[in-house]
Amino acid sequence: MRAGVVVAAQPGVEDLAVRAEELGLHSFWVNDTPMVHRDPFVALSLCAKATSRIRLGIGVTSPALRSAPATASGLASLNALAPGRITCGVGTGNTARRTLGMRPTTASRLENFTVALQDLCAGRSTEYREGDRVRDIRFLHAGAHVNTADPIEFVVAALLGPKAAAVAGRRGTGLISFGLLDPTAWHALHDTRRHAAQDASRDHGSRADSYVVTSLHLLDEDEDPHGVAARDATGHLVLSLLAFAADTAADTPAFAEQLGPEESEAVRRLLDRRGTTATAPDRHTKLYPNYLGRIAPQDRDLVLPSLMNTLALVGTRDDILARITTLEQAGVDELLIQPVIDPSTEMALLAKLLT
Repeated sequence: MRAGVVVAAQPGVEDLAVRAEELGLHSFWVNDTPMVHRDPFVALSLCAKATSRIRLGIGVTSPALRSAPATASGLASLNALAPGRITCGVGTGNTARRTLGMRPTTASRLENFTVALQDLCAGRSTEYREGDRVRDIRFLHAGAHVNTADPIEFVVAALLGPKAAAVAGRRGTGLISFGLLDPTAWHALHDTRRHAAQDASRDHGSRADSYVVTSLHLLDEDEDPHGVAARDATGHLVLSLLAFAADTAADTPAFAEQLGPEESEAVRRLLDRRGTTATAPDRHTKLYPNYLGRIAPQDRDLVLPSLMNTLALVGTRDDILARITTLEQAGVDELLIQPVIDPSTEMALLAKLLT
């Protein structure tokens, strides 16, 4: 299986990209969450100039954040800096929208956005709509401004629902998912994508790889798998899930209702600690600061073993490699880790395991 890394745009991000390239990692991704992290296009421009081989990805952007013309221009501009090395993840904007206090957009809007990006980034014209007004648009600048000759890879963000996977199938894109380490769920996503592609009866000529984002903690001999070090290495993923459950409990309760009693109690404690409630209109301002950042020591008790095991790879070398093998057999092509403790060391560990 290939290996890559996802980071928040941060000072010195280009140095991390250089290190990832030196380690032989396949890809380097930057989040697109405007209210929490720096701009990914700015960050990846720095990375493009500092590297020569590694693929550079945005994971992920959304039509609820950016217009198709502006996004396509940013992607094609990056493609001019790093020809043929750009990957763009697209999604409904789940977390990025939640940090605005808004709900994600629809799968239909996501598909229209993906179509427009695929067309524009390949140098074709596409339909652009604002209200009742519809126009055909295309890049009016060429040459060194944008690169529409080298292909850009597109992947659709999907979790357990079939709609996003169906979009990926119809548009010939890959898939990316956050913390989805269940091989059975991946088989279901791939089945949905394959059936949608068959129904569309056309080949879009795109890559169709699958990526999973997780975190990694290799246990020392006799180390507690749920001790401080393991909780610190995986807590950002667990708290992101708890924050999502807390935020959606009132308006989209289906997710929170799937949690067990211990997990539900952790959601309640998180709300209390952040000084908000599941119905407070400004809860997004309390739940999402430091999103995907290193957790505070006082929040370690919220990092439940059940959620660590679900979202992250913690274990001995043999344990982790066995889980990775089952994911590869389920069709996952690349493992992406999101490091927070010591990114350089964590990237080196991943490279040692998989490259």
